[in-house]
Amino acid sequence: MGISSLFDLDGRVALIAGAGRGIGAASALALAEAGADIAVLSRSPEQIEEVAGKARELGRRAIAIPADAADGAASAQAVARVIEEFGKLDIVVCVTGGSVPRPFLQTHDDALRESFERNVVHGLRLVREAVPHLVESDAASVVMTSSAIGHVVGRGYLAYGSGKAALEHAVRLAATELNPRIRINAVAPGAVRTDSLETVAADPAIKKSLEDATPLQRLGDAEDIAAAVLYLASRASSYVTGQVLAVDGGMAVTNMPMPYPDLEPAAAED
Repeated sequence: MGISSLFDLDGRVALIAGAGRGIGAASALALAEAGADIAVLSRSPEQIEEVAGKARELGRRAIAIPADAADGAASAQAVARVIEEFGKLDIVVCVTGGSVPRPFLQTHDDALRESFERNVVHGLRLVREAVPHLVESDAASVVMTSSAIGHVVGRGYLAYGSGKAALEHAVRLAATELNPRIRINAVAPGAVRTDSLETVAADPAIKKSLEDATPLQRLGDAEDIAAAVLYLASRASSYVTGQVLAVDGGMAVTNMPMPYPDLEPAAAED
């Protein structure tokens, strides 16, 4: 058996949440290129239908399921739809989360709660719904999406970084409970060219600060992360679980630059 065959996902079924664009869409298509049939979830029907269409062009079965990660019932229904359509589930990829950068004194209680909900609760809820079906697979894998800021420091990221740090430890804890039938790992991107990053990187000075903070001296592409997702989803990583794979251009050895040029303390919000 050649090494390349370990990345083959022929006959596997993958569910990808947050797959409408960016890292999620690239990951869904990477799995489809490797042979998996896919179900793609997002709040944007047009976007996920486009991703599903590209997968079908590759010869894969693909369905688009509009769903809001914040809706617990929608997560359960999405998993049920996958089983109804494909009869099985082998891989779950969660590309969900996010948080608005803000100074510490403006990081009020609601901002902290929202970050934990978006970065921890939403993804783990979907995994919990999927576990009864994943346990029936002979090669079940879950891939969560963290961030470099989950383990490095940077001003302005307290809510987001705390949420991602919690997710990373949740992955380790879940692995101990799901072993040996289900592997669960996370990928931790650095500064990657996505629509979300453009909200801050559109400023040339901030873009340069991100590049300067990255030892490889460039921003990442969605495909850089998708390749890591494929590795963690496939038999190539069959001896890997409970791990966080940093795909950040070496940023883990630096401080993250602040997400905006002016970080003067401001009055806390109620």
